[in-house]
Amino acid sequence: MTTEAPPRPVPPLRREDRGLPWVGRLLDYAKDPVALYRHQWEHYGAVAPFNALGRNYVMFLGPDACGEVLQNKDKAFANAPAWSQLVGPFFTRGLMLLDFEEHHAHRRIMQEAFTRPRLEGYTRRLHPAIAQGTADWAAGEEFPSYWRLKQLTLDIAADLFMGGAADTSRAEMDRVNKAFVDCVQAAAGFVRADVPFTRWGRAYRGRTVLEEFLRHYLPAKRATRTDDIFSVLCHLETEDGDRFSDEDVVNHMIFLMMAAHDTSTITTTTILQYLGQHPDWQQRCRAEALALGPAPGAAELDTLVSLDLVLREALRLRAPVPVLVRRTVKDTVVQGVRIPAGTDVTVGVQFTHLMAEYWTDPTAFDPERFSPERREDKSHRFAWEPFGGGVHKCIGLHFAGLEIKAILHRLLRGYRWSVDPGYEPPMDYHSLPFPKDGAPITLERL
Repeated sequence: MTTEAPPRPVPPLRREDRGLPWVGRLLDYAKDPVALYRHQWEHYGAVAPFNALGRNYVMFLGPDACGEVLQNKDKAFANAPAWSQLVGPFFTRGLMLLDFEEHHAHRRIMQEAFTRPRLEGYTRRLHPAIAQGTADWAAGEEFPSYWRLKQLTLDIAADLFMGGAADTSRAEMDRVNKAFVDCVQAAAGFVRADVPFTRWGRAYRGRTVLEEFLRHYLPAKRATRTDDIFSVLCHLETEDGDRFSDEDVVNHMIFLMMAAHDTSTITTTTILQYLGQHPDWQQRCRAEALALGPAPGAAELDTLVSLDLVLREALRLRAPVPVLVRRTVKDTVVQGVRIPAGTDVTVGVQFTHLMAEYWTDPTAFDPERFSPERREDKSHRFAWEPFGGGVHKCIGLHFAGLEIKAILHRLLRGYRWSVDPGYEPPMDYHSLPFPKDGAPITLERL
């Protein structure tokens, strides 16, 4: 007869790993998160202590530990208290910041906005918005792809989410874009209060801009039914008659628009970089894009097999959300380690994507690893988790894939581009990762 070993406590933090006073290891993360993950994995294993901003965290690494947290079978891990201390005041009551029964109720309503027929409708709107947004992309010049794509995805969001916002000027949309940037950047703020000239101070003002912008259009969206997401959220209703309040609609719109244009921008930028460095893959993707018409539907975009492999590899190499956060609301056990109630935890998604135990030559660009013959992502259920997992898995993941493929479909048909094979973008990891130099590419018209 064997008895199960009692849970172990979280390993103590070594003196040399405490980092700077109060700041802790935050600057190490901002400099090179993967190096920090690897250090933690080698010295502590799958459940590692970590301190930052005066708080003690537990870092989960590897697919076994990450999978346990994401599945959250005993409902010990909550999103809201963890994300709230990073960006809570600015994305308050967005879907990611709701938990348990309330999250289930809101997600049940919202999933009706992402059904296959609605995705088909959104895809039809994507192509004219992309065509308009890329009309001034001049060939023969080097330009920062990240910043141009960020403007493009905001323009797309204005059309798909807002129905075009026809009476909104470019200056106003630029103001909205800056407000989103300020709200996202709040995650790296040291001063966590509404203090002028700080990240949180700018984010508080950004949130006000976003609320005023959306509330201006809310009455019209309630009054008429159109096929943009803002209107859809206003009119969604379950069989039981559950609907979103005006406050719900504004909160969900702010979160969805941020998630849609920020994460899609990061991934599309990554794809442009790797296709510019690997012209054989660029031509392979181009051949498939040219085989389709200029405005393919959702089902046709799904036939872009090579581009899908590249998309998956880009998400692996540079996850747009490299780390997730949670807080325990009761005692629990992960990988045999006792995690007390009230513990702040991080889920190291990006590290799993680069573990040699699950991926061949993990830092190399190799889209074929996702091919039916190899399927390295099936080496573990949670080996590839760019959209998270469990009940909080990204609700817009299929929409994001269609948006990115539609953008690349147009660019592949109209341009070829190049990037120095040795180029490594200088990444800013203070919040969502982005290339500080804008990831320049050189375009050439076909």
